[in-house]
Amino acid sequence: MKSVLDFQNKKALGEAISMVTSYDTWSARIVGDSAIDCILVGDSASMVMHGYPSTVHADLNMMEAHVRAVAKGAPQKFIIGDIPFLAHRKSRETLMEGVDRLMKAGAHSVKLEGAKGQLDDIAYIVESGIPVMGHLGLTPQSVNQLGGFKVQGKSEDAAQSIMEDAKSLEKAGCFSIVLECIPSALAEEITNTLEIPTIGIGSGPHTSGQVLVLQDLLGMDPSFQPKFVRRYLEGYDLIKEAMNQFDSDVKSKSFPLKKESFV
Repeated sequence: MKSVLDFQNKKALGEAISMVTSYDTWSARIVGDSAIDCILVGDSASMVMHGYPSTVHADLNMMEAHVRAVAKGAPQKFIIGDIPFLAHRKSRETLMEGVDRLMKAGAHSVKLEGAKGQLDDIAYIVESGIPVMGHLGLTPQSVNQLGGFKVQGKSEDAAQSIMEDAKSLEKAGCFSIVLECIPSALAEEITNTLEIPTIGIGSGPHTSGQVLVLQDLLGMDPSFQPKFVRRYLEGYDLIKEAMNQFDSDVKSKSFPLKKESFV
């Protein structure tokens, strides 16, 4: 995918959109050589790459650095950069400085969580020529307000609120919306109601596309096994096995061999 127009075209054609996260150059290079449609440089980097317990620890410096690294590894992919916690709530000037930095670092669009209280800001970003991806349902930056990482929109009132927010985000100019951890039927209804595509994570099979954290689909954390993640590799065990083999070769002095040495 090269532009926001590809998102709309894929929905119109009924073609699913694939998106994964990436936070560094080496993994972005692999994603860049794959068939994956687009890359999200998510604020989940604060958890996956830096070991924090939530995404609220991500700041603009962190996100800018990760976007820059990913852009170097996958310049041919469409890249979405997350606006970090509270960076959009301090002032319009602060918000636009953050957007400016992420775009100049190599993002092609930005993602902003939630709807209420920031629709005007989203519209302003869009009017400034910057594509915006929305994010509803389980919005990790609001985890403390939501009472933890759990499914959203289960009650009739909560579902209606998410639906109205989705319509508001589309009206504000978002080109796509991530729907995280909401009931499958609600995600399907939102997808069928909106003109713009939806990207699901933990929201069933009826969205316009799906996104997963790269490390989750590669099985890099054996202790993290949420219901919505499908592992496509046991990466943790494979990498540990390779390291143990290197350790064994070093200690048995079978590495390096003559062919691996300079004379």
